Amino acid sequence: MDTLNESTNVANLFREVMILFRNSMGKVFENSGITPPQGMVLGILSKETKLKITELSSKLSLSNSTTSGIVDRLEKQGMVERVRSETDRRVVYVRISPEFKEIHQSFHNQFEKNIENVMSKGTSEDLAKIYEGLSTLKKLLSD
Repeated sequence: MDTLNESTNVANLFREVMILFRNSMGKVFENSGITPPQGMVLGILSKETKLKITELSSKLSLSNSTTSGIVDRLEKQGMVERVRSETDRRVVYVRISPEFKEIHQSFHNQFEKNIENVMSKGTSEDLAKIYEGLSTLKKLLSD
């Protein structure tokens, strides 16, 4: 098989796996009434602490207006809050609300359990192959 065909096959398989993974993880949010885009916002904010809408939009690869709409809905649900910068009052950050931090930990635990359930279907050899493949892909993307 030539390199171009191999690359295309890898890209297609990766896309298919990402869709399946997103659907599997989306079930955790489905039960809580959180949409996948809202889940992505919460996931990013849990790692970054606070971000401006433009920074969040960039990380999501969405427009500022789309991201702002997602944040508006999360804010109405009490999951995130907008806070002004103490040094420049014109700058507004978005962060997870203090009330939602405990709930967020519960989501994180559910995600981990979901991944464990999926991975438990494989043998130790399967898991070693997955780890090796993902490590190789990470290395290629990092170069």
